[in-house]
Amino acid sequence: MRAKALPMAGITTATTTDKKKVEVFDSEEALAASLAKYTADLSEKFCQERGCFTVVLSGGSLIKSLRKLLEPPYIDSIEWSKWHVLWVDERVVPKDHIDSNYKLAYDGFLAQLPILPGNVYAINDALSAEGAADDYETCLKHLVNIKVIEASPLSGCPKFDLMLLGMGPDGHVASLFPGHHLCNEKEKWVTCIKDSPKPPPERITFTFPVINSSAYIALVVCGAGKADAVQRALGKDQHAADLLPVQMVSPEGELKWFLDKDAASKL
Repeated sequence: MRAKALPMAGITTATTTDKKKVEVFDSEEALAASLAKYTADLSEKFCQERGCFTVVLSGGSLIKSLRKLLEPPYIDSIEWSKWHVLWVDERVVPKDHIDSNYKLAYDGFLAQLPILPGNVYAINDALSAEGAADDYETCLKHLVNIKVIEASPLSGCPKFDLMLLGMGPDGHVASLFPGHHLCNEKEKWVTCIKDSPKPPPERITFTFPVINSSAYIALVVCGAGKADAVQRALGKDQHAADLLPVQMVSPEGELKWFLDKDAASKL
């Protein structure tokens, strides 16, 4: 993949297909600015079309990359009261625990926004991993039934407006890890993992049928430590027989990769 740098925009344009776009940015700062505009534009689109905007967050460095939404013009122009926020995966720990994705998002993002508390859906951290997964799936079904979340006409799964995903250096997304049997889970919307190769071991996670029912997915990847997985996912030698979880992300709608130049350095 080769492209010409466009320094005015801080972007190096990469590949585009009907459903997949890849953009490489000169810096994480430029990436964050573009991600904020992308999210704000989709918020406006869905608030106008549906009267609400369903957003799924992940953990890791993603929350930092959303920081531009906390600044003008977005902080004042987005219809925050129409946002509904969920998590693609969560560690089964208390909400105030350092490993909690909820705490990460709350401290770095949600606490500074006028999103209605009742529209923020954290897992029940008082339950076991199985119980928390079942409870979160029940929550999704309720939101589909009351039409806060659309149902996909293709899969019957919840069709989120925007899913914001990160990727680990090993190519994992959500809490779906390379070679793990949960990558092949087809029945459940939300499941649990008790043997995560990355601590903490107990987590809940959306499954690929739910992830791939999304209208829009932004895959946000920064840092040289992830360059090998990016190369494997997007480079010339893509091995269909041994896919990384990130290669299994294939939404009904649009998939857009946001890469900084370090993450894209081996493309």
